[in-house]
Amino acid sequence: MAPRDLLTPLLSQASGPWPRSGAEWELLLRQARRTRLQASLALEQARQHVAAPAPVLGHFEDANLVAQAQGRAVRWELIEISRALRGLQAPVVVLKGAAYLLLDLPFARGRLFSDIDLLVHRDNLPLAEAMLSVAGWQTGNPDEYDQRYYRQWMHEIPPLVHGARKTVVDLHHNILPLTSRVPVDAELLLADIVPLEGWPGLYRLADVDLVLHMAVHLFMDGEFDKGLRDLCDLHGLLTHFGADARFWERLQARAERLGMGRTLYYALRYAKRLLGTEVPSSALTATEPFGPAWPGLMDALFQRALRPDDPSCEDGLTGLARWLLYWRGHWLRMPLHLLVLHLTRKTWRRIWTDDDKAKAETA
Repeated sequence: MAPRDLLTPLLSQASGPWPRSGAEWELLLRQARRTRLQASLALEQARQHVAAPAPVLGHFEDANLVAQAQGRAVRWELIEISRALRGLQAPVVVLKGAAYLLLDLPFARGRLFSDIDLLVHRDNLPLAEAMLSVAGWQTGNPDEYDQRYYRQWMHEIPPLVHGARKTVVDLHHNILPLTSRVPVDAELLLADIVPLEGWPGLYRLADVDLVLHMAVHLFMDGEFDKGLRDLCDLHGLLTHFGADARFWERLQARAERLGMGRTLYYALRYAKRLLGTEVPSSALTATEPFGPAWPGLMDALFQRALRPDDPSCEDGLTGLARWLLYWRGHWLRMPLHLLVLHLTRKTWRRIWTDDDKAKAETA
């Protein structure tokens, strides 16, 4: 059966067409739910005054209520985080969704959250973790290997989970792993951070770095279950900041300085192709030298992986595309000898754990 991606066209600049039957509405809701874009879709339906069946409107109302509740919860948690880290005497940078929320960016109003991402200088990481621990956020992963994996090689410590409220904080010291093939100088990012008005002690990345961070997260990771949601974030950022014509030159210069020319190439190419993001032709041309040797191959992979993570949007090559990008993501994250060690360890542990579960089920 041919793929039926009903969701992406509705979230793009083209905006349409909307479903005409109950079965299409049901499929659209499923695609939006699996991609965590149900509230964004609800806002788009309301903005365009599109008629929808009563049960669908009920789903949209629920999605909006969840998004609003999550927005309030994230603000509350950031107040608590700000209090907990008050004695750090150093900037605390709010990343990704929580930063979009505090900036009140239009696309953030329907965004759903799974955690709060923070960035501090690497030298301040132990103290920041200790302060958050005192306030109730502690590591939820006691595995010794996982702890070493995060602390020795990654750009963040293991997720911190609040003991009472179960909220999750990801505490970063960079936006890419220390072992990444594209090393990023976090000092450059921290040098240009911007205070968040009304939030003492909290900062956000510079406009261009907000875009590049999302591009890195999307195109240098290997998991695409929420790929379309992240592409929508990228579309929203480019649309919002791109209204300033000088933004595009600054974005290009920043990407080159941080060694992210290839990542920016992918970001602009697929935001424009899949969501119709308005990108000046000069900006697209400027990234062309950073394109891959086989752009057609990467188009075939990314344009499949960035569709909603639902069987209705897949063709016979979607699974292969996602598998290849998963391995590409790992390849970019660490050198070969560490990658082999890490994946061997993960595979062995998965087999061992499954064997233990089987024994428990038959006991």
